[in-house]
Amino acid sequence: MTALVDSITRRRFVWLAALTGGSLALSGCAGDGSNGTGGSTEVDGSGGEGAGDGQNPEDAAAAARAAVDERIGAMTLEQKVAQLFIVTPEALVEGVSQVTQAGDMTREGVTAHPVGGIVYFAQNLLDPEQTTTMLANVKQFYADAGNVAPFIAVDEEGGTVVRVADNEAFGAQDVGDASALGSAGDTEAAKRAAEQIADYLMPLGFNLDFAPVADVVDPLRSDTMGLRSLSSDAAVAADMVRAEVEGFRDKKMLCCAKHFPGIGAAAGDSHEGAITIEATNEELETVDLVPFRAAIEAGVPMIMVGHVSLPNIVGDSTPAPLSSAVVQGMLRDSLGYTGIIVTDSLSMGAITDYYTPAEAAVAALKAGCDIPLMPERLDEAYQGVLSAVQVGELTEERLDESLTRILTAKQEYFGL
Repeated sequence: MTALVDSITRRRFVWLAALTGGSLALSGCAGDGSNGTGGSTEVDGSGGEGAGDGQNPEDAAAAARAAVDERIGAMTLEQKVAQLFIVTPEALVEGVSQVTQAGDMTREGVTAHPVGGIVYFAQNLLDPEQTTTMLANVKQFYADAGNVAPFIAVDEEGGTVVRVADNEAFGAQDVGDASALGSAGDTEAAKRAAEQIADYLMPLGFNLDFAPVADVVDPLRSDTMGLRSLSSDAAVAADMVRAEVEGFRDKKMLCCAKHFPGIGAAAGDSHEGAITIEATNEELETVDLVPFRAAIEAGVPMIMVGHVSLPNIVGDSTPAPLSSAVVQGMLRDSLGYTGIIVTDSLSMGAITDYYTPAEAAVAALKAGCDIPLMPERLDEAYQGVLSAVQVGELTEERLDESLTRILTAKQEYFGL
């Protein structure tokens, strides 16, 4: 696979310079190839550093929105549907259970389905050289085909949920469990933790981290969120979440507060099956929603909705990402959130036990989510959304609303 080595272009040297303390600052990683254009297009109006130079803020914002609108207007329906999904690399490569490189099969996969993003796990990440090459190649495939640059995502919370820092080959120091950060009550330490994570993820080619956790844990009920939650005190959790979002944003790293509206009081694990919280809206307002409000105030670009059922709010057992009462009613209308809303993984038992991939993806979009994350089978989910538009169950205008949010974030953080 010599092509894998040959395709390491200028962005590889940017990465090396960042690691060795060269003249390229880490905050300039929006030009390290993460825009998916071979490191050669740090375009005006990308929304990153240097974008809109010489323009007043209103003109720059108008130019950025025009660029997004133009890009969406040029997309086919098939491209629009694909852009909504974030999937694992294995979802794009038929018959391969562990993807550790991006070659011809990956190129074919992203050509057939130019998805909006790819999320990588520990099994995909062997060492810095392999990871940097793989991610650079994927971005180049998108650029070569003229597609919108992808989210390159990872779950790197620190502590019990890390994909890079638990691998000695990367030499990255684990920032530790969120619970320890919260117990210390030091918001500056929380901000530094987010900055530290961004500092070792961005040179590898990642531009999105599914962190921080904003769940307020109830230690008497939850047996899964104890170490991952910043606190059982809503006010403490809110302060720490705000600090982490600020840390990621200062580093120009997309982040995602999760798992709205809060799964810290739920017994069980949504990976295995349905979970339920009996809280009323008033109870959520005073506890679980507090850290999410803080994240929104801090400018969090993405919020993940967890697979929790809220019968006292929804009226039935519908998981939160598939409920318009939660996504549209609570997150959009009540909290006023205008950023990207992503589901938790649609391959979890809480979803797959009750819905087909097509049903889950369509329901999530109808509820108001922008990104159906990791459907159990991409082809079925993609075809389900495409068919829903073709028969009028979903409108193309509805897709455009989500695409506007997705592309606006990409424009701001790393360019289209």
